[in-house]
Amino acid sequence: MRVVKKASVRKNEILDVAERLFGTKGFDSTSTNDILNEIGIARGTLYYHFKSKEDILDAMIQRMTDGLVKKASGIAEKKTMPVLERLTLMMLALNVDNDLGHEIMEQVHKPQNALMHQKMQQRLLTGIIPIIASLIEEGTSQGICQTDYPAEVAEMTLLYSSTVFDVLTEHSEEERQKKIAAFVYNLERLLGMERGSMQKAIIPIFQGAKVDRE
Repeated sequence: MRVVKKASVRKNEILDVAERLFGTKGFDSTSTNDILNEIGIARGTLYYHFKSKEDILDAMIQRMTDGLVKKASGIAEKKTMPVLERLTLMMLALNVDNDLGHEIMEQVHKPQNALMHQKMQQRLLTGIIPIIASLIEEGTSQGICQTDYPAEVAEMTLLYSSTVFDVLTEHSEEERQKKIAAFVYNLERLLGMERGSMQKAIIPIFQGAKVDRE
């Protein structure tokens, strides 16, 4: 007897299987037939929800981006934690740390997927900037920092961290420390803070503190 599932349930099932296959086999090595065989559905059912394998990847990016925004929001709401620590933990929480995430990022950075990369970046900016801006405003109200452009500083911080922090492990320790120091120094200037005022809050996090990703 054929099992009929709600469209939303079936769509998420397809995405779950595709995520697992993309993460283990790679995007290029996974075919739509692999996905069909894994789930046990007809091709017409797959194409009812997604036009192509690239369309599946795009939906995965949307789901992953939504998850990152949710994590960032959860960190921002931890009022018992100092605002500067929350800001830094948010930056680190935006990094992918699993095979699937790295596979997706590898795909979106390919020249032929430039539009997909742009869409992913725009989704992140739209969802995360207001959260970062609210933390900056909270810091301003506490007299910790001073800026007339919280949203713009949030955008600059996000764009820098989303490109640099993802590849920190690819650098030597000397290069890694230099990039971290540069990030802290420039963020202090953007936020109108004295040099070194963010060291105590931020540096320990880069030195091994684990981000709560639950």
